[in-house]
Amino acid sequence: MSNPYIETLKSYKDTLIIDYMPAVKAMAYRLKERLPGSVDFNDLVSIGYEELVKLSHRYDPKKNDNFWGYAQKRIYGAMLDFLRSLDTLTRGNRQLVKRIDQTIQDYMTKNDYEPSDEYLSEVLNTDIKKIKKARAADEIYSVMPIEDQLNFYDDISKKIEEEELIDVIKKVLNTLNEKERLIIQLYYFEELSLKEIADILDVSESRISQIHKKTIKKIRKKLNG
Repeated sequence: MSNPYIETLKSYKDTLIIDYMPAVKAMAYRLKERLPGSVDFNDLVSIGYEELVKLSHRYDPKKNDNFWGYAQKRIYGAMLDFLRSLDTLTRGNRQLVKRIDQTIQDYMTKNDYEPSDEYLSEVLNTDIKKIKKARAADEIYSVMPIEDQLNFYDDISKKIEEEELIDVIKKVLNTLNEKERLIIQLYYFEELSLKEIADILDVSESRISQIHKKTIKKIRKKLNG
């Protein structure tokens, strides 16, 4: 004999999946806007749906009366875990990312726009496929939590306490000018894409990307200093 409560709870959880699928798809869309073309939007959606189903089955409305509040960060975290799994760069190739960043920075100082992959391949004497792969991995890590970005090139020299990290970030932000601070705020806290920020502030996407990377470098330097 079926238990009416169990049946009702199962029906409720199935409804949660259907109700929140659009929210998961919207989350994947916003994340995809900040990622390179090599990342498939449908993969992000699939990962999100899979996590949504798992969480709906575990969810206990008696313990938490806000399902999306319970699920949102976990679904986003599952998408980030998927992106981490795409990172196949070796330590040497991570150093290539640093060389690419420095070359781009030097080029933009003179030209105010970003060089092509062909230019980078020639200057760095590196196969263009490696250049594209390194740049794609760099773009993926730009949406990761700041701890991931700090460890992208090298492990930081010590375990960071959250309060210490926040303190260092505040100090670094104080060294930036008003427009640079606004760019960081829009990117990290408002989660706008580089294109959206570029449209708002009339700044090139390349310039915003360089400001973001410069900030991460300053934070890493202070933590290791």
